[in-house]
Amino acid sequence: MNDNLQPSKSALDIKQDLKANIPGNSGIKKNRLLKAVFPGKYIQGENALTELPGLVRLLGKNGLILASHTAKNKILSGYNFGESEDWINIEEFRGECCEKELNRISEMISHKKIDILVGMGGGKTIDTAKIAADRAGIPVIIVPTIASTDAPCSGCAVIYTEQGVFDYVYYQKMNPQVVLVDMNVIASAPARFLVAGMGDALATWFEARSCERTKSENCCGGYSTMTGLNLARLCYDTLLKYGAAAKIACENNIITPALNHITEANILLSGIGFESSGLAAAHSVHNGLTMLEETHSMFHGEKVAFGVLTGLHLTDASPEEMETVYSFCEEIGLPTTFSDIGITEISKEKLIKAATKTCDPADSIHHEAGQITPESVMNAMIAADAMGKMRKRID
Repeated sequence: MNDNLQPSKSALDIKQDLKANIPGNSGIKKNRLLKAVFPGKYIQGENALTELPGLVRLLGKNGLILASHTAKNKILSGYNFGESEDWINIEEFRGECCEKELNRISEMISHKKIDILVGMGGGKTIDTAKIAADRAGIPVIIVPTIASTDAPCSGCAVIYTEQGVFDYVYYQKMNPQVVLVDMNVIASAPARFLVAGMGDALATWFEARSCERTKSENCCGGYSTMTGLNLARLCYDTLLKYGAAAKIACENNIITPALNHITEANILLSGIGFESSGLAAAHSVHNGLTMLEETHSMFHGEKVAFGVLTGLHLTDASPEEMETVYSFCEEIGLPTTFSDIGITEISKEKLIKAATKTCDPADSIHHEAGQITPESVMNAMIAADAMGKMRKRID
């Protein structure tokens, strides 16, 4: 077993991890530093996977691809990297980003003397590769197979228990060296993944704006640069301009300029924007909603989108902004009501449970202005649902 492996942490440690484990954040008040983080290279385009052997060779001599089941059997099978490039090993991810799987990959890296790791698949495959590479001190290349989150570009990842329960946030020393996005792969994935990615990306500007207003720290232990803030705004503008057309393209499995723009917004703009500008209400509401079992079938970005609407009501957004965001969610199929996120039996006892989790002292909702309480969050959730129902003319 690798001596550098970190033991699984208890729930009591998580709150400290959220701040203490951020690189450069010692917990001691220092000068107000502006910080931004980026992947080393971002490459996006048709047949971009053909670039992978060259990128692996650029960064190392003995590579390992950690691939999801789908990536290994439906994507990599068409490239024969393991056969044509005998210095590239392929290993199938076993489904959970947990200490057991991380230990297994770490031992493989050590035994086979791997010096470059590739993570290919969805969020948990990607996070496992990022953490394993960080612990081994080797570079990592990320190849997302869906555009459903902004995780590919980020320098943080979530570790779960073997049963899939949130354990703690792990911060890497550096962001991925390369993020490689093949548009043929993205276009062939179900459109729901792309739409969920737009839900996650939708939060980027509103949370960045809140952090800027309250002078709250971002996710890399500093404060937003103009670059981070403006990329967050560009992310939002891109979603509004191209979101509907990109969904149509993905539904038809075709690559268009709109699909390219939204893929970049979901992965790169949102990735840089959230990490370099900060999180606020939307992601905290997501965390709170995970307390309700009926939401577990929903994607991360779908719950985040409802968190955006809740945040707008919580922060007294203008009617014009409400109209714009609700209309966007309705147009592309993001949730606007409780029933859209799986909650069909509504009670204040149930909602206050989610709202209390949302207001955890360590969570990012406290980057919003004013006093935030479980009661105010619950009321905002109810208001978000009520407006969504009214717009759908649901009793």
